[in-house]
Amino acid sequence: MDTPHERFILVTGGARSGKSTYGERLAAQLAEPHGGRVTYLATSQTHDAEMTARVAAHRAARPAAWTTVECPLEVPAAIREHAGAAAKAGSAASGGPSVFLLDCVTFWVTNLLFAGGAFGGSAPPDDGYNYDKELLPAAEERHAAARVAAAVDDLLAARAETGATLIAVTNEVGLGVVPEYPLARLYRDQLGWANQRLAASADRVYFLVAGYPLDVKALAAPFLPDLSSPADPSSPPKELQ
Repeated sequence: MDTPHERFILVTGGARSGKSTYGERLAAQLAEPHGGRVTYLATSQTHDAEMTARVAAHRAARPAAWTTVECPLEVPAAIREHAGAAAKAGSAASGGPSVFLLDCVTFWVTNLLFAGGAFGGSAPPDDGYNYDKELLPAAEERHAAARVAAAVDDLLAARAETGATLIAVTNEVGLGVVPEYPLARLYRDQLGWANQRLAASADRVYFLVAGYPLDVKALAAPFLPDLSSPADPSSPPKELQ
């Protein structure tokens, strides 16, 4: 891994694929030459006992040199603030960039969709969850999409402005069946668009399968094949010539 030039790494995968563990290992490796300091950007919110227990377990497992910043919504602001504070304090005196681990984009997009009480807010309602199959108001969908797009662009801008190293963990949620409920479809679509935007800007993209990372950009085919002339069935592909 050519770490000096790889300042933004996206780690994605399904549930329990090992993506968070891999992201933590990457962060530790990149921070090790500069004192092992990592700023962990936590985006989850604890609305029930199970989530509270999960968050506590994750926090307890992090190295003592790591700093946890709770930022359900203001991830770009957290990067700007803590990268600037590290520079002023001289914590980057060895020349190394600030290392941030964002875990995860998935919760962050959820929080952005529900920001300001949109769609009823992110806290579970007293009378149960929203299983309404009625279509969502088009204007609300557009506003939600704009919030997510603006936040993702600001995240990329904050990383570029500060020169920080960022490892962002996200989920692939669009590989299964089409969600039955409009709100779930909106979430799937917006997270998918956010992942595409982040992946396009990332130096590396890793997809985790059963704990094993696949280097997506290294394996990716050319974005567009050569369609300038009809294929000759008797000729091998150009890659094999």
